[in-house]
Parts: sequence; C-alpha cells; structure tokens
Amino acid sequence: MKCIIVGLFLLFSVSLPAQPTVTEQFQKIGTIEQAQQYIDANPSLKPTLLRLSYGKDSTLIDKRLLRQKKGDIFSVGYVTYKVIEGTETVAYRANYIFLDGSTLSAPEVDSLKKLIVQKASAGASFDQLSDQYTMDGNTTHGDTGWFFGEVMMPKEFQDAVAKHKLGDIFFVDVPDKQWHYIVKKTYDDQVKKDITVLRANGR
Repeated sequence: MKCIIVGLFLLFSVSLPAQPTVTEQFQKIGTIEQAQQYIDANPSLKPTLLRLSYGKDSTLIDKRLLRQKKGDIFSVGYVTYKVIEGTETVAYRANYIFLDGSTLSAPEVDSLKKLIVQKASAGASFDQLSDQYTMDGNTTHGDTGWFFGEVMMPKEFQDAVAKHKLGDIFFVDVPDKQWHYIVKKTYDDQVKKDITVLRANGR
C-alpha cells in the first residue's frame, strides 16, 4: 500500500507542470495589449503599466528603467520590470552663417570662412557675425532653435552638429546644392526618451 501511495505521489509530481515565473511570462509579452491582458489575468501580482519620461521621472528606479531598451527585463528585489515600448529623439541647437556657393566663387567662400572664424576666435559675437555675413536673410541671428530630423536643416548639417560638442565652431558643406555653413554649437543635445514599462510583484 505504501508503495502505491509513493508511486501515485511521484506520478502526480511528474505530471503537474511547474508554474512559469514572472520573468518567463514577461518574455512572451511584446505589446501594450498583451501587457493589459496579463494585468487583468494576474491581479494578485499587482501588475501595472508605468509611463516614464527622461528628465521628468527622477527616482533611482525610474532612472535605471530609462537606461533600458525595448524588450529588456530585469528584477529589483521581488519586483520584475519589462520595457514594452520605448521612443527616443535627440534635438540639437546651433548658430550658423550661410554662404551661397551659387553666387560666390570657391576662393571667396574659403576666404570668408577663414575671416569669420578669425573674428569669432578674437571674441566677436557669433550673433553679430551671422547678421553681418549670412546670405539666407534669417532674422534669428543664425539661431536654428531646437531641431531634429531634416525638417529644418540638411542631413549634413544635423550630422555635423551631432558630432561636435558645445562651443565648437566648424564648417558644413552641402556640395550638390553649393551651400556652405559656418556653425557654432550653442547648446548640449536635448534627449527626449519615453518608455512604457510593465511591472509586477514576483520574479
């Protein structure tokens, strides 16, 4: 009789599947809809969706979450998190002087570039230099305002600003359009990151 009971116990222990962990369940969740279904089906784990923004949410755990990428899963204590969605944009800002290569010869462009950089290096205000030399008629002293993408400025311009640091003065040329810029990076890059995170008790 004892052998039968032990045999039945072993049979049931083998046939009963182990309950998946929270981490294993999170691995199968990839959309907001699936996350919401998980929340509805597991109230005992107190799951919830967190929406966080870089620069706005500043607790230690929020900062750690904002460093993660979409799909990342990690646990802190007995709480597990998964980044369901994430978007990141970087905005740039600079001052520029535009020289039109269709009305100036190549030597004239080069000569003006050198003259303007010399004046800037000697302490002349870049705003005033832009007002004096720019050939696009802007009324903002050459200030681009915050921009990202190619809506306002050519890709070559954005790529160059992204590579330089605050205070740098450099040249950007768009040869196929004969556009030439002298640029000063006036602000550090502005990062905007938003994420949606699924959180639940358990590991």
